[in-house]
Amino acid sequence: MKPYFSFQWHITDECDQRCKHCYIYSSGEHTCIDSMNWEQMEHTFYNCIDFCNVYGRTPYFYITGGDPILHPDFWKLLELIHKHDIKFTILGNPFHLTDDVCKKLKLAGCEKYQMSLDGLRETHDWFRKPGSFDCTLEKVDCLNKSGIRSIIMTTVSKTNINEVPGIIDEVVKAGVNVFAFARYVPSGGDLDASLTSEEYRELLATCDKKYKAYKAKGCDTFFNKKDHLWTLYEYEIGEFHIPDNIDPDMIYGGCNCGNCHITILPTGDIYACRRVANSKVGNVFVDKISDLWETKFEDYRIYEKFEKCNKCKLKPWCRGCPAVANGTHGSFYADDPQCWLDKSSCKSELLILD
Repeated sequence: MKPYFSFQWHITDECDQRCKHCYIYSSGEHTCIDSMNWEQMEHTFYNCIDFCNVYGRTPYFYITGGDPILHPDFWKLLELIHKHDIKFTILGNPFHLTDDVCKKLKLAGCEKYQMSLDGLRETHDWFRKPGSFDCTLEKVDCLNKSGIRSIIMTTVSKTNINEVPGIIDEVVKAGVNVFAFARYVPSGGDLDASLTSEEYRELLATCDKKYKAYKAKGCDTFFNKKDHLWTLYEYEIGEFHIPDNIDPDMIYGGCNCGNCHITILPTGDIYACRRVANSKVGNVFVDKISDLWETKFEDYRIYEKFEKCNKCKLKPWCRGCPAVANGTHGSFYADDPQCWLDKSSCKSELLILD
């Protein structure tokens, strides 16, 4: 168990956008805007703190929505978190950021602010709304000047995979502090999610080449290799080595689901992972998170149930993305559809356990 524990806390569904890959709105069935009231937010906060006290973990909050800044008690919540000297990141939109707002966020203790780019201008604005691409990049300087680390996140699908290298160029040019991408989780929307494993491995190779070229030039952007399939790729090119004398029954990395992360929705529903649609484990208004940890969450820590990963030497560090596997096959422990292990002609055959 890692020393920290992260809470991805959706305080409201209110948002300026209706993104085509949004878990809230993409199905077209969302008929009302859910938001926590202040009493519910206070209760949720102290429920999270209680859990961390019981299990000796350091809390970290990712405050999000919707767009959390639209919640009427947004600043009041930040004051509460700051009063307890807890670090946090905001996952939001660029539209309400100004120099004054960024300074206020910094004073409240905000470490990082994450925005999204899901393509170059035409594609991103199609995903989100006209003007969103330019506004996102314009606000990077606003965040940086205030001392808040700017993060750009890209959700990769068949629709935008060829634009990811161009996005990297744009974020570097804008002075973004951190860039990362993750894959789209199939959720029944109209996006084409049928990336082949070969296509995805080629993307990692292309991005790795760009990352190294920018690093050689002294680029300050940190390229966060968020997707766990980076571990497989780096093993194949000789940059990740399986340590000696490891405990084969230990989990050292990979997906944090059931380990050091949960999601809380505005309804109070608790999910093992927001990207795993059927991972609801309780409700923060009626359940103590600490009571659920060794019961409901245990369902996401049965590592021997991973069908393909259980035969792989990289299981303690990788396991791909169970959310993508679940969205594709309907099982958290199914094969990651973009894992190329059994199709690669590289060193992959060396990973198969006898």
